[in-house]
Amino acid sequence: MKQLRLGVLAGLFIVAGVLSWAGARLWNSVGTLPGVPLAAPIVLGVIAVVLFATALSLRSRLKAQRERRPGAKGVEPLMAARAVVFGQASALVSALVSGVYGGVGLFLLLNGLEVPARRDQALYAGCSVLAGAAVIAAALFLERVCKLPEDDDEATARA
Repeated sequence: MKQLRLGVLAGLFIVAGVLSWAGARLWNSVGTLPGVPLAAPIVLGVIAVVLFATALSLRSRLKAQRERRPGAKGVEPLMAARAVVFGQASALVSALVSGVYGGVGLFLLLNGLEVPARRDQALYAGCSVLAGAAVIAAALFLERVCKLPEDDDEATARA
């Protein structure tokens, strides 16, 4: 499994942001801009909490397993792999969603804060971007927790 790259996530965020900003401009010129749902930052925040809690749980179980504590509950490799895949998928989707809400939020900031409803929409969009960043941070932490230590024999053989 390949590691997440911040460049890929940043690229997805920027491309989605530019496209949604252009789409918001076009949509606004034709009619009413669709709103940013209040549930967007809440859902992203819940996903971030789940990823972070999973990472903390796995980290403590792996630490207990490494220290060979009696009665330590081990971590199945397939469970750890599934957690990492969930984290990576969440980070990729979060980068796209955050980019979309970031583009819409930027459009709203530049073109309509005098209307209270648009001000609220810009706030929801900004909170969605922050919650998306939290999902990405939690996914990277989970990936770091589940990373296998380097084998010393292979490391010295390569050098």
